[in-house]
Amino acid sequence: MVTLLSVRNVGKSFGGVRANDSVSFDLAEGELLALIGPNGAGKSTLFNMINGQLCADAGSILFQGKELIGLKPREIWALGVGRTFQVAHPFNSMTAIQNVQVALMSRDRTIFNFWRLGTHYGREEAMELLRQVSLEDQWDKPCSTMAYGDVKRLELAVALVHKPRLLLMDEPTAGMAPHERNELMALTKQLVVEKKLAVLFTEHSMDVIFAYSDRVVVLARGRLIAEGTPTQMRVDPKVQEVYLGAGNTFAEHVG
Repeated sequence: MVTLLSVRNVGKSFGGVRANDSVSFDLAEGELLALIGPNGAGKSTLFNMINGQLCADAGSILFQGKELIGLKPREIWALGVGRTFQVAHPFNSMTAIQNVQVALMSRDRTIFNFWRLGTHYGREEAMELLRQVSLEDQWDKPCSTMAYGDVKRLELAVALVHKPRLLLMDEPTAGMAPHERNELMALTKQLVVEKKLAVLFTEHSMDVIFAYSDRVVVLARGRLIAEGTPTQMRVDPKVQEVYLGAGNTFAEHVG
């Protein structure tokens, strides 16, 4: 497999607090990698450094061989790195297709115009993106009336507008019912396979991690303490102790 993202010895401090300490891992195309750890482990800080919202103090973050440290989020986005957030924030007064059209206009650096948006700008491409996330039957539905699981799928469609090769998903299933979680992650897995996307996602739901991730990276107190398959992480004593608490197992946590 082709390595798309290479994180090497990345560190970040806030005053005397070491949020990330010499974190290293790789992510290949066609791979779904879960980034997990207890609260305060440094997951969000690492995400924000990859995305350019924070600048690392040390180390290297290479995407397709290009250094991301020092680049702005828009520049990283233009290279082919997409992102979804823990809480989706669509334009609620707009329809599903209009939200995608706005993203298309941003990608194409086209001046925003409500009249143009309401007619035909990028309509065929927007509909195709909605089809990819199974929302084509809700194209004209205002976001304010959509189920939350559908709003998260719409956010995914927006993230796919510029055809990213790497997708960062920050707790994609947060606030979703079990069936919605499974639908979204099954869709994500399908996109990973079909488009050879690389996906790095944070997640607290162990059932999602076991069912859909190819590998798992575990952080604790800013350091990487373990990585491997979900099966390997299930029985790793350091993961059981640091992430779930001594005496527990992933299986017990899920069950």
